[in-house]
Amino acid sequence: MDFRDECEVEVVAGKGGDGLSSFRREKYVPKGGPDGGDGGHGGNVVFEATDRVNSLLGVGRKPRYVAPNGRPGGPRKRAGHWGEDLVVEVPIGTQVIHAERGHLLRDLCAEGDRLVIAKGGKGGHGNAHFTTAIRQAPRQADKGEPGERRRVKLELKLYADVGLIGLPNAGKSTLLSSISAARPKIAGYPFTTLHPQVGIVEVGSYDTLVLADLPGLIEGASEGHGLGHRFLKHVERCRVLLHLIDVSAGADTDPAEALAVIGAELEQYSGELARRPRLIAASKCEDEAAEGRAAELEAALGAPVWRLSSHTGSGVKEVLAEAHRVVRESRD
Repeated sequence: MDFRDECEVEVVAGKGGDGLSSFRREKYVPKGGPDGGDGGHGGNVVFEATDRVNSLLGVGRKPRYVAPNGRPGGPRKRAGHWGEDLVVEVPIGTQVIHAERGHLLRDLCAEGDRLVIAKGGKGGHGNAHFTTAIRQAPRQADKGEPGERRRVKLELKLYADVGLIGLPNAGKSTLLSSISAARPKIAGYPFTTLHPQVGIVEVGSYDTLVLADLPGLIEGASEGHGLGHRFLKHVERCRVLLHLIDVSAGADTDPAEALAVIGAELEQYSGELARRPRLIAASKCEDEAAEGRAAELEAALGAPVWRLSSHTGSGVKEVLAEAHRVVRESRD
């Protein structure tokens, strides 16, 4: 499935309907008065967060969203129909940003969160509205007001309990596919994962964890190299980070160096993010040589290093249980 986490669109609210200038004309009513009705208000453009969509791909395919106009007023003081609101569904975690000024308008971070991004124009008054004791036959009627128009940028920051981080080919996609129904692309070359993948994992009998397989980091990512900020922004909302380090004989980078590279990029991007709870796991730990490299990393780090293998399943339940414990503490 295609994924998109940024887009820019124009939103145009509906124009208000015009008021009507008319006079009552009925048989046997010799002195009919003004009876022009008011126009209806234009429709609003509304962004609504929902779990029915998980990408901005569909939203970004349409560059312009226009709400219906209000209808004009009618005779006999009948008001025009209001234009219906145009509701645009966006994923939970979407930030709405003013495209020109760059400031955040709203963070739609929960199911059902709504933002009226463009307000419909007011309907014009019909001539019946202007009747007074002195002015009994006004011919004045107002035009409907135009709706608001603006350009906005939408950015999606995923919500997940656990964010899988690590250098390319650290085994994140393989782990996610082995423990959940998610099916990320898996291959033996860098940057297999170009878009975040989300999976739901059962932990115990009554609880679940939401895991996000996030694109691999490289040195300089905090400065925009590689996937840069497009990766790091998704990490910001994860409660705990599960840092996978390849300790197999085929690893491209020394485990200690791999740990240092990711730690430095997190620190440069955000000190708060670098202090987020982080579990270090030696992935592809399937033989004595890999176990030896994991032990060396643990000794150098001075903190526990979890061993796991997505292919054999060894150590996976244990590290997920620990991640679940940390997530529950953060929730509390």
